[in-house]
Amino acid sequence: MLKIFTSFLYKTPLHILYWGLVWLFFYLFFSTGSNNPQFLFWFTSILSVISITTSYVFAYSLIPNYLLTKKYWSFLLYTIYAIIFTLFGVLVTVVFGFVFFFNLEFQNMPALTKSSSVILVCVFLIIVLASGYKILSHNYKSIEEKKTLENKFLQTQLQLKEQELKFLKMQIHPHFLFNTLNTLYGFALKKSDTAPDMILKLSNLLDYILYQVDKPSVVLENEIQHIEDYISLEKMRFQESLQVSFVKSLYNDAIQIPPMLLLPFVENAFKHGTQINGVLSIDINLKTTEDFLIFHIKNTSKQVTSTKKGIGLENIQKRLEMLYKNQANLSIKSEVNQFIVDLKIPLKDD
Repeated sequence: MLKIFTSFLYKTPLHILYWGLVWLFFYLFFSTGSNNPQFLFWFTSILSVISITTSYVFAYSLIPNYLLTKKYWSFLLYTIYAIIFTLFGVLVTVVFGFVFFFNLEFQNMPALTKSSSVILVCVFLIIVLASGYKILSHNYKSIEEKKTLENKFLQTQLQLKEQELKFLKMQIHPHFLFNTLNTLYGFALKKSDTAPDMILKLSNLLDYILYQVDKPSVVLENEIQHIEDYISLEKMRFQESLQVSFVKSLYNDAIQIPPMLLLPFVENAFKHGTQINGVLSIDINLKTTEDFLIFHIKNTSKQVTSTKKGIGLENIQKRLEMLYKNQANLSIKSEVNQFIVDLKIPLKDD
């Protein structure tokens, strides 16, 4: 209610100004050849009332209720009624001047005020201008409302994407953490002297998994450091039964990538890799160019008939689709005694 009242207070002065200009236009136009200001005042006032009434009927009833709702036949019918009303009003105005101001002497009336066609053109001009303004105003509001709805829809989609990404991260966190804690458990059973160093590396990993991963992006150098820490932990666990090669060719190690993007691939290689001739072999190659990051990881595996990729790889595929859409290329292959993952993603400009 307050909004309607405020809108009314805001628009009323504009309406008064507009119709004041209309009255002035009629007065100046029909004053040509006339020396009777009293007649001009009443003649102009009656024409203004006719113009105002018909314009408001079109602007606030016929156009919004019939034309814009595509009730064309009803609009046409009521338009005919409005035209008849206008014709009748103009005729009454001419007769009013003819009877009360010129004593039934038609020839004494100013030329413009006794020409019904000229009067009708002026009145219909005002009605058309007011109706056209109403239609343009409606179209402008419709465009603004459409843009607002589109923006709200895009914001909702973005929020849903963000929530889905958070959900995927929540799945990756405990999955990765569980496997890392299993490694620590193995060292606890062995009562290894390297446990302090292992706990320090594990602490860094936990900090990365639990806190840094909530950031939209991290420096590639940080992801590499945590990959190396994880490899060090696994080397302590596997001892001589592990061979790992991690080759890096970096155009720029300060680039930003989504957190936990590469680490799950490494973790998956250790978890699902199997020893061939008593050795688990893992080859990792990371390369960056000016435009792309290329990641290759291969581990020995005997599970050539299994298509199960695990929750880590499934979630990382979903994240890639959401983050890069069709711009990321992920290839996962299971060959004889080998499991191979190739990833290529574009590097975003910061």
